[in-house]
Formats: sequence, C-alpha cells, structure tokens
Amino acid sequence: MQLWVGLGNPGAQYAMHRHNVGFMAVDAIAAVHGFAPSAKKFQGWVQEGRVGGAKVLLLKPATFMNDSGRSVGEAMRFYKLGLDALTVFHDELDLAPMKVKVKQGGGTAGHNGLRSIDQHLGADFRRVRLGIGHPGHKDRVTGHVLGNYAKAEIDALSDMLGAVAAEADRLAEGDDVRFMNDVALRVQG
Repeated sequence: MQLWVGLGNPGAQYAMHRHNVGFMAVDAIAAVHGFAPSAKKFQGWVQEGRVGGAKVLLLKPATFMNDSGRSVGEAMRFYKLGLDALTVFHDELDLAPMKVKVKQGGGTAGHNGLRSIDQHLGADFRRVRLGIGHPGHKDRVTGHVLGNYAKAEIDALSDMLGAVAAEADRLAEGDDVRFMNDVALRVQG
C-alpha cells in the first residue's frame, strides 16, 4: 500500500488558496481513479482506491498545515508503512506556476507542512512539488501562498490537476521521470 498525502488547510475559506493545491491534487486523483468516498480518520479525510495496479490511500490532514505530520504519522503507524510508501503533494514557491516536479527527500524550503512531516517522520519521502510561482519579493510570499488562485489561472490549474491525476499510474509504478514528462506534455498540449 502507498500513502499519498495532499497538504492544505481544512475549511471552505481556504479551498482555492494556492497553499491548498495539494488537497486539490488528491481530490483530482480520487475523482479520476474512482476512489471510495472519504471517511474521517487519522485526524483527516481518507479515501481508499487503486491507481494502476497499486493500492493507494489518499489522506488530507485536517490538522491545519503546520501540524500535518501528526495526521500523516498516525496513518503511517497504523498501516506500518515505511517512508518509501509516502508521497506528499504540496505547493512549491520555487517552481513556475503549474509546473510539476517530483523529488525524493530534501529540505522543507520554509514549507510548514513539510517541516511538520519531517519532524514527525524524517525527510526521506517522495514529494510532488506543484508550482505556484514566487511573487517576486519575500514580503509578498504569505499573501501569495494564502491567496486564492486568480480567475485567469483556473483553466491552467484544471489542466495541471487533470494531468497529475491522468498520469498518476506512473507515480504508483515509481516512474517519477515518466510521470513528470507525461504531465508536462499534457499541460503543454
């Protein structure tokens, strides 16, 4: 079993924030791959299903971003999973908007959700970095991250989320390079 975690903040007022693109990604995967309805568990919402041949549990922590590690840690311990089974979908300032990159391990780059997971479990997990772009000056970062996607970005956002969901089989197989290439081709096309 693999555990795929989308990072975000719970509540309707946060739904369209750039910081919630991780939630959006796992919702898209659940919809495209016909996952079971979500249930409240592990201080979050979980959905079970299959992506390609892999059994995947999707988790959206309800603990707020800064405490995501509590929810993720609970699920990991319950299923006795190692860090190799964990994939985290999150917003990434240092990537152009709608770009998608996968990396194994690494730092937190100031991302409080990643920092929390790192503190609870360690840093050696796979990350699907969903680009939100940098606003240009560090004083504008908080407003940018916690701001809603602009109307002009919605079509591109939908395309990117659709591509991530459509190519999720590649992630499930562990073919991160092909996943990134295929997502990029879909988003460009």
